[in-house]
Amino acid sequence: MSETIAEQIESLRRGTVEIFTEAELAQKLTVAARAARPLRIKLGLDPTSPDIHLGHTVVLRKMRQFQDLGHKAVLIIGDYTARIGDPTGQNATRPILSPEQIEKNAETYLQQAGKILDTSPEKLEVRYNSEWLEKLTLMELIQIAAKKTVAQMLQRDTFRKRLQADVDVYTHEFLYPLMQGYDSVMIKSDVELGGTDQTFNNLVGRDIQKGYGQPPQVVITMPILVGLDGAEKMSKSKGNYIGVTDEPSDMFGKVMSISDAMMENYFTLLTGLAAGRIAELVDPDKTHPKEAKVLLGKTMVGQFYGEAAADSAAAQFDKVFAQGQLPDDMPEFALPAEAISVKQLLLACELVETGGEAKRMCAQSAVSIDGKKAADPNAQITPENGMIIQVGKRKFARLQVNS
Repeated sequence: MSETIAEQIESLRRGTVEIFTEAELAQKLTVAARAARPLRIKLGLDPTSPDIHLGHTVVLRKMRQFQDLGHKAVLIIGDYTARIGDPTGQNATRPILSPEQIEKNAETYLQQAGKILDTSPEKLEVRYNSEWLEKLTLMELIQIAAKKTVAQMLQRDTFRKRLQADVDVYTHEFLYPLMQGYDSVMIKSDVELGGTDQTFNNLVGRDIQKGYGQPPQVVITMPILVGLDGAEKMSKSKGNYIGVTDEPSDMFGKVMSISDAMMENYFTLLTGLAAGRIAELVDPDKTHPKEAKVLLGKTMVGQFYGEAAADSAAAQFDKVFAQGQLPDDMPEFALPAEAISVKQLLLACELVETGGEAKRMCAQSAVSIDGKKAADPNAQITPENGMIIQVGKRKFARLQVNS
């Protein structure tokens, strides 16, 4: 292995959990360099929700690292596999999405992924797996299924746990990893990226490729980013996420809410800072935790909105939380001067997404109207000009009364 390849391997190893295998990766990088042929780096995303959060960007950042080394990213939008639903991490069968839901969810994926990836045509190829999966005949599907045994499929821990708990595993769920593996065949993947929850699926891709006479892809797994609660993986459904489309002030505030113990994980997986610098930042004897967290928050906002927005978000946070003042960029909502319940007021000001969330926020004493707690979601409020509505520590709205 040349020194250049050794340096690339060292760089690509950062933040990964496992590489299957590192020797194969070194060989592929060496052959690609000699032949002046970029490797094809695969990442599949099923559009099961409309938004990408920072947890998704962990693998997107690794893909961007390959792009910066001269290789080609192949982003597969799983518009067909999403109709089946990946059972990864599920204790029950995942509901099958309709084509309309999938199409709607996929609309923003490319725009959001483009915040991380180099979207120039020579660096990024975007494919939809319905392009080939929709055309499969029954015989072709049987031929794919013949590449794996039932015993091998049951090695997947989620299937095994469900069977042990007497929870049904349906036959169609076996098809998901097989079709994901077939994606690798169709795009001639050299390397596939994924979270640790995708290890089984991605390794199946190696076997399927061998069955079709292709060199097996290298599989690189990345850690699952822990959510804001510090306990479970980042997920929109769990409400513990930071979205890549969150407003700068909201993104910064969410980063500031993470525990000190989580900072090393976030710095390592979400920034390009050197390991030595990260060690200094997370050592309280060398860097005050608040100072480190402010840098992390500004780095996150800066990646998506630029340095000016990052500085502004930090200043707003300091004004609201350190000095106890109101933010300057508070959204305003026009309402008639007619009595309205607290719950409906929160919905009208887009401070909550559902009535249930409004009730929870009131029960948690997280709702204030002009500085006074609003514990009853059904209490009637008459809007007034300049009235300030606050939910939690970071959400504010100012009212304007329609004449």
